[in-house]
Amino acid sequence: MKTHANIPIFIPHLGCPNQCVFCNQRIISGEKEFKPEEIKDKIETALSTINDGREVEIAFFGGSFTGIDRNLMTELLEIGYSYIKSGRVVGIRCSTRPDYIDVEVLEILKKYGVKVIELGLQSIDEEVLRVTKRGHTADDAKRACKLVVDYGFELVGQMMIGLPGSTPEREIETAKFIIDSGAVGARIYPTVVFSDTELCHMAKVGEYNPISLPDAVKRSADVKRLFVSSDISVIRVGLCSSENLSADDTYFAGPNHAAIGELVENEIYYSIISEKMKEINPMPGDNITIFVRKGSLSKALGQKKSNKIRIIKEFNTPYVNFSESEELDEYGVRIYTENRKEKRCT
Repeated sequence: MKTHANIPIFIPHLGCPNQCVFCNQRIISGEKEFKPEEIKDKIETALSTINDGREVEIAFFGGSFTGIDRNLMTELLEIGYSYIKSGRVVGIRCSTRPDYIDVEVLEILKKYGVKVIELGLQSIDEEVLRVTKRGHTADDAKRACKLVVDYGFELVGQMMIGLPGSTPEREIETAKFIIDSGAVGARIYPTVVFSDTELCHMAKVGEYNPISLPDAVKRSADVKRLFVSSDISVIRVGLCSSENLSADDTYFAGPNHAAIGELVENEIYYSIISEKMKEINPMPGDNITIFVRKGSLSKALGQKKSNKIRIIKEFNTPYVNFSESEELDEYGVRIYTENRKEKRCT
């Protein structure tokens, strides 16, 4: 099975009808201005580095692709479609807002070989949408998702963790909505507070408390487990790493961590292992061996063996070892416990 690669073309804030409290697309993308005449060079440069047989898509990210000037949108799609016709890429994907999806737009996207539409849903909760000034409703999101799926596109739902007014329960509801909408993929973005945003002002005056890194990891892990259990591919957790995200004049507060995706994986394994340990209810003197899928040992152990340390402390059992098994699937965990009298496993 071939792996996938995107050639990202960032279109910072073009076409977006309003300014959400958390948004500064020029900071997030690193693009200060957009030059359509440079698109072909960017694609050619990217293609020259992809020589391993991966399936390649051109991805128009940032802003709201279907809300930009129609002539510009068509020009960009024509460029992308020329690479599809030449066989150098397999398709196009784009990201946009739910309220910028309609039948006319979908017909255009279909004509030019767009395969995947990523919708920036962020939340399905009306209060969160209002407080963050998203400019659309939950009904807009429901309508857009249905249209995208009904027209035969692959739907990817983007959601955020820790927005103003949000709670873990509201985030779980958003994840369930994405699953029920027929999405094939999801992106999870813990809320980072960037400078020169309304959210930054809200944080400075005490109207918003930025989510901590441990809280962001836990809440993101809970959401990702839902997606995984429903066979929804989680494309990414957190923003793409970029040197400008840590600069003093761009980043203000929040869980901006280069390895947050890995931390979330660690947390998922910890929660699974902890649940199975509670089922076994080991004795303090038991020897415990925790088996995970081959290649997943570092994720299960956690950074600096943090998961092992947590398990030892939580269950008061110092004799814990981790090992790999080729028999287990992703996130599969099997635990053996041994004392002088018996062996048990789950």
